[in-house]
Amino acid sequence: DLAPVSKKPKRYPTMLSRQWPYAQRHRSLNKAISIIDQEINPYVDQWEQEGQFPAHKLFKILGNAGFLGVNKPVEYGGLGLDFSYSVAVSEELGNINCGGIPMAIGVQSDMATPALARFGSAELKREFLQPTIMGDIVACLGVSETGAGSDVASIKTKAVRKGDELVINGGKMWTTNGTQADWMCLLANTSDGPPHKNKSLICLPMNLSGVHIARKIDKIGMWSSDTAEVFFDDVRVPCKNVIGQEGMGFTYQMLQFQEERLWGVANILTTMEKVVQETINYTRQRKIFSQPILYHQVVHFRLAELQTEIELLRSLLHRATALYIKGNNVTKLASMAKLKAGRLARELSDSCLQYWGGMGFTSDVLVSRFYRDSRLMSIGAGADEVMLSIICKYMDTLPKK
Repeated sequence: DLAPVSKKPKRYPTMLSRQWPYAQRHRSLNKAISIIDQEINPYVDQWEQEGQFPAHKLFKILGNAGFLGVNKPVEYGGLGLDFSYSVAVSEELGNINCGGIPMAIGVQSDMATPALARFGSAELKREFLQPTIMGDIVACLGVSETGAGSDVASIKTKAVRKGDELVINGGKMWTTNGTQADWMCLLANTSDGPPHKNKSLICLPMNLSGVHIARKIDKIGMWSSDTAEVFFDDVRVPCKNVIGQEGMGFTYQMLQFQEERLWGVANILTTMEKVVQETINYTRQRKIFSQPILYHQVVHFRLAELQTEIELLRSLLHRATALYIKGNNVTKLASMAKLKAGRLARELSDSCLQYWGGMGFTSDVLVSRFYRDSRLMSIGAGADEVMLSIICKYMDTLPKK
């Protein structure tokens, strides 16, 4: 008989357990990884069915273990390590048996908070960053809108100054953690200037009058992660809630995207490796025409190709991360890594699912869940086409205006 996906699968080597170009101190984080096996994976199937996981409960556990502020300042509850440690944690979180929960954790730890940690006032850090790192509150990121996804410059949400307050009107779409979040790192237009210089990032409490959760969005994948559409109707926040310099929000968000994209690549690497290994295990026991499926050359050659692609992507990730922690601009490399990760995830999930046959078309196995969840990699945080445009910009191959 063919067993469904294991509730407690084999662990796969990640940055924490490998010899790679960073300090071996990454291994010290391994003690906290038991959370995955004890507090997350036993409940993933339930949370997938319910369409949501208990963010406040889980984030508090992760915060106590130091997961949510790995590269954030010690004075605000972080570990004070460099970004390579966040990448290491992201890779390890790939051992979670779904994509939605790691994505939600990433929003909390490395997508909604980098600009706040780097440019925010001490007051904002105490009010929003510190409790986020500790897991006392849940964060979300408000950038995408109904008519503005990858084209961030075209967002319409406005924050108009009135006295010492900003009055916010508009809406945000595809907001991960949106139905459970306590605050949002909101990108809004704060002036009528040029689109790359008229935006600001704002710390927005989600319990304010005028903040409306319009709906929880039903998705083809990432089921355990809640995704919301949010509207703002004359929402008032103090002007002091602006992160850093007013008008610099677009620039700050582009910097946040560098970390978000590298984090996402790191996370999906481990899952891809796990899918390949589980496919090897399945095709070794499943026989067709009197021999295991795995023994057909077309199958084991294809799996070898996919494993090679995973290792090449890992090398690109590690190179980009090593340069980033030294202060280099890695926008091109991060875009290349995300582009490759999205394309490889689609290629790998489709190839592996094929070898599972009818079982791959059920919801009982990891490969089918990965098939659904991984499709977002080529869309979220900048579509493949945007990654190509960024790469072309750095190669100076775009048509001149």
